[in-house]
Amino acid sequence: MAGGRESDGGFAELARSLRDQADESDTLDQALKLTVETIDGCDEAAVSLVGRGGQVETPHSTGPRAAQADRLQYTLGEGPCLDTIRDHETTLVRDLATDRRWTRWSQQVHRDLGFGSIYCFQLFTAADDYGALNLYSDRVDAFDDNDDAVGYAMAAHIAVALAASRKIEQLGRSVQTRTVIGQAMGIVMERYGLDPVRSFQTLQRVSSVTNRKLLAVAQHVVATREIPSLGAGGNPAA
Repeated sequence: MAGGRESDGGFAELARSLRDQADESDTLDQALKLTVETIDGCDEAAVSLVGRGGQVETPHSTGPRAAQADRLQYTLGEGPCLDTIRDHETTLVRDLATDRRWTRWSQQVHRDLGFGSIYCFQLFTAADDYGALNLYSDRVDAFDDNDDAVGYAMAAHIAVALAASRKIEQLGRSVQTRTVIGQAMGIVMERYGLDPVRSFQTLQRVSSVTNRKLLAVAQHVVATREIPSLGAGGNPAA
């Protein structure tokens, strides 16, 4: 791992940092930066997302080369990111100079942008809104089995964080709304020993089971420091 960091520590930092981001753009920016820091072979990272109209775009990347490599796929209609979005959980290209699956794209990315390998992970944020986490490396065969496991976990964290960010935005973009939900998450984290991702999922579950709006549940938690009851034997953090 980069800088000697253990992967579990990277996940914890990712979860903590994503909770505090104000909107989806900040969420993606922080997530991709932490991904590059955590996965040793990754030099640049990007996220490809498919919107409701079916248009694929790269809303965020850690560098201009990754963004350019992604956009080239959309222009040519071929590449590992597109294949990952459509058909595969992961797509690994060990050597872009010799790969023959998408020759126009891979050769141009290797020649003009200097990348040696790429690893893509399918990313689901909702039933009709999905994409891929794309890890680019300057080196050939830069990703190993450990990076496979870490990449899966990173993609899962990013998907949940994006879903949380979008849910909060749907409730309203005011600072007050985000602050109340963030405070409630902090209380749930402290009481049940959860990370930010699971604390948000807990609030969502309580909202669904009690048929109360998420913001109302958060306001209750902040005011009382208690989670609304789910009934006899119901554990909201289970």
